Amino acid sequence: MTKISIVVPVYNEKNYIRQVLDRLEKVSFSSLDKEIIIVDDGSTDGTKEILESFEDSFKVIYHNKNCGKGAALKTGFKNSSGEIIVIQDADLEYNPSEIKDLIQSIVKGEVSVVYGSRMNGNNPIGHRRYYLGNLLISWVTNLLYGSKLSDVETCYKVFDRKVLDKINLEQNDFGFEAEFTAKVLKNHFSIREIPISYSPRNFTEGKKINWYDGLKAIFLLIKYRFS
Repeated sequence: MTKISIVVPVYNEKNYIRQVLDRLEKVSFSSLDKEIIIVDDGSTDGTKEILESFEDSFKVIYHNKNCGKGAALKTGFKNSSGEIIVIQDADLEYNPSEIKDLIQSIVKGEVSVVYGSRMNGNNPIGHRRYYLGNLLISWVTNLLYGSKLSDVETCYKVFDRKVLDKINLEQNDFGFEAEFTAKVLKNHFSIREIPISYSPRNFTEGKKINWYDGLKAIFLLIKYRFS
């Protein structure tokens, strides 16, 4: 039976993590098996204590200190066993019920990588500066790699495990998003985008990415294109 591994990187999300995990638990993939892997990246706000109550239901892994989203994802990938891997953020910006739509093209063997695009859905813009930054990052990606992506920075990246065998991930922070996309494209995997819903949150609600991460993303896209 094909198994889906949903990897959830978590850092200081005590206000949202219960709801996210409850929603993930309710998602059924009919004939497909499912595992949920949570990586707590050194949370200090009480998230770790909440996660301890989920250890009987999910695989929970703890980092002793905050290492970054990329590091948490790499830990999750190493501890996953599914043929299909899904990345799920630990907030309520993305709807876990839509994972079923995202995996279909991979289950059918049509593509190896699927991105959930916030730009192709009928969604609110949220913070305009970061919206425009994402457009710029996607434009740079398309210019450098000949792709036609609309949302490189999306959380919802779904892929066949064989993709991980072809790429060596280095970035430990939000640079993961650009690095993963660059290396997927350089290894000639096509990326299919599926529209998703999106409920943006602001910094008072816990949003963590900043303008520096956007600049680094562009630097990494250039670096990996020519290295």
